[in-house]
Amino acid sequence: MKLFRRLLTSALWLIISLSAAAILAVIGAALYFAPGLPDVRQLQNYELQTPLRIFTRDEKLIGEFGEERRMPVTFDTIPQDMVQAFLAAEDASFFEHPGVDPKGLARAAVELIASGGDIQSGGSTITMQVARNYLLTLDRTFTRKIREILLALQMEQILSKEEIFELYVNKIFLGNRAYGVAAAAEAYYDKPLAELTLAEKAMIAGLPKAPSTFNPLANPERSLIRRNWILYRMRDLGYIDEATYDQAVQSPLTARRHATQVEVEADYVAEMGRQYAVEQYGDEAYTGGYSIYTTLDSELQPMARQALVEGLIEYDRRHGWRGPEETDIPPSLVEAQDRTQREGLEEELSESPEVMETARQAAESSKAQVSGIEGDVSNWLKVLDRTSVLGPLQPAIVVSTDGKQMQVLTRGPELITLDWEAMSWARPYRSPKWRGEAPTSAEQIAKRGSLVRVMRDDDGNWRLSQRPGIEGSIVVLDPKTGAIRALQGGFNFEHSKFNRAIQANRQAGSIFKPFIYLAALQQGDMTAATVVNDAPVVMSDVGGDWRPGNSEGEFRGPTRLRVGLYQSRNLVTIRVLQSVGLDNALEFLERFGFAEGRLPHGLSLALGSASLTPLEMANAYAVLANGGFKVSPWYIQRIMKADQEEPLAEATPAVACPGCAEGATQTLIDGKAYPVAERVVDPQALYILRDMMRDVIEHGTGRAALELNRGDIVGKTGTTNEQRDAWFSGFNNELVTTVWVGKDSNESTGEYGAQAALPIWKTFMRQALEGMPESAPERPEGLVTARIDPDTGRRLHDDQPGGVEELFREGNLPDYEPRRIQQELETRSGSQGTGTYEAIF
Repeated sequence: MKLFRRLLTSALWLIISLSAAAILAVIGAALYFAPGLPDVRQLQNYELQTPLRIFTRDEKLIGEFGEERRMPVTFDTIPQDMVQAFLAAEDASFFEHPGVDPKGLARAAVELIASGGDIQSGGSTITMQVARNYLLTLDRTFTRKIREILLALQMEQILSKEEIFELYVNKIFLGNRAYGVAAAAEAYYDKPLAELTLAEKAMIAGLPKAPSTFNPLANPERSLIRRNWILYRMRDLGYIDEATYDQAVQSPLTARRHATQVEVEADYVAEMGRQYAVEQYGDEAYTGGYSIYTTLDSELQPMARQALVEGLIEYDRRHGWRGPEETDIPPSLVEAQDRTQREGLEEELSESPEVMETARQAAESSKAQVSGIEGDVSNWLKVLDRTSVLGPLQPAIVVSTDGKQMQVLTRGPELITLDWEAMSWARPYRSPKWRGEAPTSAEQIAKRGSLVRVMRDDDGNWRLSQRPGIEGSIVVLDPKTGAIRALQGGFNFEHSKFNRAIQANRQAGSIFKPFIYLAALQQGDMTAATVVNDAPVVMSDVGGDWRPGNSEGEFRGPTRLRVGLYQSRNLVTIRVLQSVGLDNALEFLERFGFAEGRLPHGLSLALGSASLTPLEMANAYAVLANGGFKVSPWYIQRIMKADQEEPLAEATPAVACPGCAEGATQTLIDGKAYPVAERVVDPQALYILRDMMRDVIEHGTGRAALELNRGDIVGKTGTTNEQRDAWFSGFNNELVTTVWVGKDSNESTGEYGAQAALPIWKTFMRQALEGMPESAPERPEGLVTARIDPDTGRRLHDDQPGGVEELFREGNLPDYEPRRIQQELETRSGSQGTGTYEAIF
């Protein structure tokens, strides 16, 4: 008996000691962390943030960033069964505990010990989640958990349970860019909270744990299991009766994508604006009500985007079929659920076998039928709904193939029959220059259950297509100001956020050549009529001898500069650079915005070996287009803040002013003063170059642009080694447009700039210049026209027949071509073999 009393006393003291130690530990932690804790009272006046918005110059929305899909609600407007769904999913004892749940903390402590200091589930109550979401960082550490607990305890002393719950449901991220329950109801169901069914409320309540994993759009089969587990918990907690439970767990999956629509699709520029805002204002950019007004033109941007997208699709079609995006997709949700992975659903599935059973029943009740298709296609419809539309490319699932016909299911839903004309192009892709044998049946192209793409052609007929295996960019500038009027950095932003217009450093190829020729014209040692030998050359270079050649592998001997440019002769350009001098050329090129450190210090510079972005090339061409003024690209006109009337910032870039008096420092555009940009090129030399570049369109590699039937456009094609990059850059006085086409992998495209890039440029410029009067530059004073011998480049006397007209600067005319005499007179004069008039007289 004494022994028992001793043991009881010892146990009692141990419990008291441990309790005291725990209390002291809590007090110690509170004393240690309290000074650094944020003030909980700020939550009483917490204002939900206003997102960052990006607009075109005429105030059309192109993007929203931050917590934009937020629709604040008060506690009394939240349906009671939705409150109960969140309690069942996240914190059943929320209205009873003081801010922390001892059982949850015990579980977190076990995980803490097992993981060596990294908290996994955390045992967080709703109050603790509010503390973390509003006042703390999201890192999973022991010290953050202590701070979270202390803040939760404080919060319960200051705020009511209803106020805490209200903060919770307005802040939580619920996937699909939705923050808060009301925004989620709109995003997934296009309904207000009050109109949601119990099953839909439970679905939303299941999202905070893992908005991606349990997203009903991305993972419908997993979301059903999570939803039905929450309904199971609601029944066990007494929130709903058996009949309500039975009806809810068998409810079909009704979530659909309901996205906020922008007015102009310009995702790449919107992202540029977002990054700028974050650099300037930090995380407040997403919440402070900032609006950025860009220089984009709401009419030109869609034209540029469409031209690029359609051009890349056409390129891709020329090179063959790479197969479906997915295969063997089960038609029904029941089949999809049978195949789903169970990882991540351990908690839900361990509760009761009933959860899996009811989830299967819900999948069965989600059956969907489409006229013309036998059986349940509920999963196919979900797959189509969650698969992004890529420009004109609609997702479609192959339903059946019959000889040379294919039936596909698209969104809508709509059953479409593709005839052979719509898909006979689909020869298998083998390489950029090789396709396999033509298919002989639809089944060779894709089988039942395959995810493919379809699009409408110009006549409105559906045809088979695919996501392009090529990328590209298009940049459109106002040459007078450098303002970006349109920019598309790739085929589709959702597919790839890499902005090739400003981030892809690619070899410029032959579109760089005009700047080498301009350097020679400006220097004055050469004219458009100067003859240079297009002949082989061997040069010593790092790693061995360099033997540059022309694209066709042939050489044409003595060639005038004009011809060398429009025929894009490599050896002519190299010899022009040699004549100018490498150092002189590098100094000259800096005037166009090229950084010398980005340019190769070798003769390969003449062939466009510099790696530059499409935006850099477009800007350099803007200097050619505006009369030689050094402008810089820009895209932000002004930045506004919701609570302020005056702009936070407003752009006043240096602009071109050909009509300004020499020495003028300012000019007015639309009543606003702008500084005048520095003139960096002699207008006479530039005018001659522009005239030479017109021959690229008239006689050279850009001849396809003649279809536009405009005399004011000039440009240059470009193709790099092994056809890795295809370019076209061209302009008139009003617009400069640069197109690049290539592969992110830097593999060959198998096409030249005239084939891959020029058609895109042409499509855009045809629309952009429609109805616009031609705008060629005025001819500067000091230029003269003279007749020359096309073979020698020398001037012809008035009495000498033939020849071609050429432009020269006064005082920089070539020598005369010696007069030739008849052979009979040469013989009689005794000056055989000279062939010149001067040798006789």
